[in-house]
Amino acid sequence: MPRPTAAQLALGSATVVCSTVALLLLSGATTDAGIALAALVSLVLGLGVTLAAARGTGAHAGARGNTPSDHSPGRTAPGDEEAPMSRSRN
Repeated sequence: MPRPTAAQLALGSATVVCSTVALLLLSGATTDAGIALAALVSLVLGLGVTLAAARGTGAHAGARGNTPSDHSPGRTAPGDEEAPMSRSRN
């Protein structure tokens, strides 16, 4: 798997900071355990966002690779195959 770019790392870092602040404000955590849990959840969320951005799974991921110019004539795009017809017994 390729290394994340600077933009992807920045996105993950911003996710960690914003989600930590949001979780602490919404939960009202004041104990060490509550703050540590909010930080841990935020780190996991930031890691997930960074990895998702690195893999290209996002809102625009489906738009890539499905343009007509990417496929030779006479071939169907992935997901455009027709389902086989089931035969019913009479």
